[in-house]
Amino acid sequence: MEQTYITLNDGNKIPQFGLGVFQIPGDEKTKEACLEAFKLGYRHIDTAHAYQNERGVGQAVKESGIPREEIWITTKLWPSEYGEGKTAKAIDKMLERLQTEYIDLLLLHQQFGDYLGAWKDMEKAVAEGKVKSIGLSNFESERLEEVLAAATINPSVLQVECHPYYQQNDLKKRIAPYNTVIESWYPLGHGDAALIEEPVFTKLAEKYGKTNAQIILRWHIQEGIIVFPKSSNPVHIKENIDIFDFELTEEEMNEIRQLDKGFRYYTRTLAEQEEALSQFVPAD
Repeated sequence: MEQTYITLNDGNKIPQFGLGVFQIPGDEKTKEACLEAFKLGYRHIDTAHAYQNERGVGQAVKESGIPREEIWITTKLWPSEYGEGKTAKAIDKMLERLQTEYIDLLLLHQQFGDYLGAWKDMEKAVAEGKVKSIGLSNFESERLEEVLAAATINPSVLQVECHPYYQQNDLKKRIAPYNTVIESWYPLGHGDAALIEEPVFTKLAEKYGKTNAQIILRWHIQEGIIVFPKSSNPVHIKENIDIFDFELTEEEMNEIRQLDKGFRYYTRTLAEQEEALSQFVPAD
């Protein structure tokens, strides 16, 4: 079974599985993780200006020898870069850091700041060919509807916390009219042993000859969620992508759906997020 792709609402095809580089420190380690992933067949990298490792991603893409059009790069703007005119300059700097002529998917990283002004510049960047697809990250308040109402180009994805304990079914309903797709961060519940060791995953791992984590990642794939587990460990990078040679039955999918209990690991309110994160300004 080959890796799966999802056709977004703008017609672009995104590899449904990728590598996240959040908390991989520095460009060199990021480059090494990406190159290892590329060797194993990964073709999608999820980074952000706030991660401070975009240059490492760009270097890996250059050194890989893989044609640029075969690799999907997602990155994210920080609120300090939001605003008409300001965001356009930030996108140009991003292109320089990534050493690329275009970004496959550009997201607004957080739901505060001048996000409407930023969205206008992102739409212009699409028209100019600097960005292929645009979307949102962490917009779960009424500010999501604010962007949707103002948008000329509907967000192609919404990146949020999503895992078997927090399946985001209400959020999926809110974005369904726009054909916006969920991307998951914390797909394995922030590595929570309680989630990973749920009996249903242990049972299915035994049946399919997989690890519990691989069963969870496969569940995400079959739910139509885009997923990119973070790892810099070559063993985990290899294990994570080894989920395309089996398929869970509908009965097994339903069994996992029963685990949803509205439990999230990231619990800051919008006000707390803004207070904690708005002082941070990523370096160029």
